[in-house]
Amino acid sequence: MLIPELYTIYKQHPVITTDSRVCPDGAIFFALKGPTFNGNNFAEEAVKKGCSYAVVDEWNEHKARPEYIILVDDVLTVLQKLANHHRKQLKTPLIAITGTNGKTTTKELVAAVLSKEFKVLYTQGNFNNHIGVPLTLLSMTKEHEIAVIEMGASHRGDIKELCEIAAPNFGLITNIGVAHIEGFGSVENIVKTKTELFDYLEQNNGKAFVNRSLKDALSLPHKMDMNEYGVDNPSLFVSGSIVSNYPYLEFDWQFFEHRHHVKTHLVGDYNMDNALAAITIGVFFGINAEFINDALEAYTPKNSRSQFEKTEKNTLIIDAYNANPTSMKAAVNNFVEYPLSPKALIIGEMKELGGVTETEHQQLLDLIKAHSFNHVFLVGKSFENLDTDFPIYENVGDLIQKLISDPLSDFCILIKGSNGVQLDKVVTYL
Repeated sequence: MLIPELYTIYKQHPVITTDSRVCPDGAIFFALKGPTFNGNNFAEEAVKKGCSYAVVDEWNEHKARPEYIILVDDVLTVLQKLANHHRKQLKTPLIAITGTNGKTTTKELVAAVLSKEFKVLYTQGNFNNHIGVPLTLLSMTKEHEIAVIEMGASHRGDIKELCEIAAPNFGLITNIGVAHIEGFGSVENIVKTKTELFDYLEQNNGKAFVNRSLKDALSLPHKMDMNEYGVDNPSLFVSGSIVSNYPYLEFDWQFFEHRHHVKTHLVGDYNMDNALAAITIGVFFGINAEFINDALEAYTPKNSRSQFEKTEKNTLIIDAYNANPTSMKAAVNNFVEYPLSPKALIIGEMKELGGVTETEHQQLLDLIKAHSFNHVFLVGKSFENLDTDFPIYENVGDLIQKLISDPLSDFCILIKGSNGVQLDKVVTYL
């Protein structure tokens, strides 16, 4: 079946599901495959549960195929092409956001700011890959006036592929650091992959919103239209300066001669760039400065991302959704400056670093040793056999047993690690 024909069906049934356990009435089920599952095996079940159609790429040739089963060569490719076709029909302005750190927070802030004036479609959760981006695009309707799409990458070429699906008009790279080395192979490949967004914009007359520090670091050769933002540089489109970092980030920002003040609920000076990115995009799209400030001040982080929490026993900074060498360094350095004591660190290992795992974890330990923390707890096998005197726990369960038998009280505690370590589980015991 050709994409235009499938699109005709989609317009009559504009709800997509890839989970046979979630089958809204009238939806279209796309039978995706993975290393441990095969959606083709559940196509008929999905229709029985309420879907009007199921798109499959496997079918028993000896079995009659009903009209509600749509056979294609590759389900994932068809899903992506259908999403691209839908996006081009609507022509909705689309902002793509990628980067090593901060892309989800930046996406949330940008959406909050733009929602003050527009009906905004934006990526939900972490639907930022080759499956999530098409699903987000296919949830777009004529009512949406602008889209904010987060793009993640773990291999060379991922951003190029997502750009070809989403066809962004605007783009932003939050930063570029060390992450997913296991998939990329080198830092150079990370840089090349992230900047594929700028390559796409340059080739398609798009506009970029660029952090001046990133531009300087990369010596970007791109000639596409740019609006630049940064810290303490009034010559830029938007400039900001930190006023306070306790308990939350508080800063001034400037657009031409106009100066504004914002008190956020964001923890960490590393969130300054994320906030300035949202301001820059908001200003570009004509959002009133007062509305921008209202959106930033109302935003509250969740899902263990830069959260500040006071319990009955301790003060917590919970940043346990993700971790890589760049974000770890930023979080630890920010914690050093936090005006509370005594201080404790609960640090989980960093995943997907491949051949640099040992080196990067040792550098993290060296950074921690250079400062005076009252307690340091390490969780994960990546810390084993390294040069450290800090206690190491194989998993979060072992740490929890330690905290039960020897509880912490009256500490300021930074909790930072990769999501897979599940450090969020320790919060109950602090």
